[in-house]
Amino acid sequence: MALRPWREFRWSWRPGHAPALMVIPLGLIVVVCVVDVLAPPHVHLGPLLVAAPAITVAFAGARVTALMGALAVAAQMLIGVLREGLFTANIQAQVSALVVVSAVCVGICVLRDRRERQLHRVRSVAEAAQSVLLQPLPGRAGPLRIAGLYIPAEEEADLGGDLYAAARTDHHSTRLLIGDVRGNGLASINNTALLLGAFRAAAHRQATLPRLAIHLDAAFRWDSSQWCSQTEQDTGEDFATAILLDIPDHEPVVHLINCGHPPPLLLRGTHLTPLTPEASHLPIGLGGAFGITAYEVQTFPFEVGDLLLLYTDGVIEARDTDHLFYPLTERAAAWTKDDPDELLRVLHDDLLAHVRGHLNDDAAAVAIRRLAL
Repeated sequence: MALRPWREFRWSWRPGHAPALMVIPLGLIVVVCVVDVLAPPHVHLGPLLVAAPAITVAFAGARVTALMGALAVAAQMLIGVLREGLFTANIQAQVSALVVVSAVCVGICVLRDRRERQLHRVRSVAEAAQSVLLQPLPGRAGPLRIAGLYIPAEEEADLGGDLYAAARTDHHSTRLLIGDVRGNGLASINNTALLLGAFRAAAHRQATLPRLAIHLDAAFRWDSSQWCSQTEQDTGEDFATAILLDIPDHEPVVHLINCGHPPPLLLRGTHLTPLTPEASHLPIGLGGAFGITAYEVQTFPFEVGDLLLLYTDGVIEARDTDHLFYPLTERAAAWTKDDPDELLRVLHDDLLAHVRGHLNDDAAAVAIRRLAL
């Protein structure tokens, strides 16, 4: 998602548009002038003019606020000329007060605009970094159509503890990774970046899925533990549940290794089948610590027209206001005819509706449909 230009960003943080809202302070100035001039001598509404620049600061920049302050001062001087005289102590005090308040409002605008420009630059850098880490999945890889969905739990973040990635190999297959790093939000980004980097560096080089799994586990453990003697940070519990898949172009199958992750769902026609492997291995980062040096590959049919749905536990553990989990398997059974992009759009809207727009954990999903070569 591209960030908007700075001027659009500045106006967007308040409802409506500045030109339309300008009617409010301008109308206030006109009304106060008319009523004050026509009111009895003992009634003075001029002090209300201070509201004009104070209101303007809420939706406009420093120049417009200064202009509104100048109009308020001019209106107060006009009232003085028409009523008591411009050089009375009362009018001079009110004019001075208006000048001071207007100057304060302009100063607030300048500071606010400066902070918003800084925030815009920070968000631009953060978005660029996040887009490099969690790169978009390819729309097409061999005979596969692929789409990815990521919904972060933290607002203003595009990356957290969930991850996915894809890579093509020299032996005409597509390898995919979907994972969930311990923790969520910004605190887990370091391990997310580590696992994604290790996968992208090795997915096309390792001859088999077991060797790739061993490589990821070793890389994860090495990076998490290399500084443990020099810091007080507890890295002993860093791990990531994950599924590694290898989908050949010319065979109607999918090979996978499940490392403590929720099983994928195979959607075929009107049927939905969880691909639950006979052996589920320890999460990435824990295998080597327990002496695991071998991973068992499970193979399942994956034919033309089939759709494979991968997801993280942020999807199935999302709760509604009654604390009921999101019923993914029941809902997904009705989405078998959707293409990957459409399926994930439906899942996105349905999931957010279930949790009333607020997730307590990052959620990710990948949809893969096999097409004819």
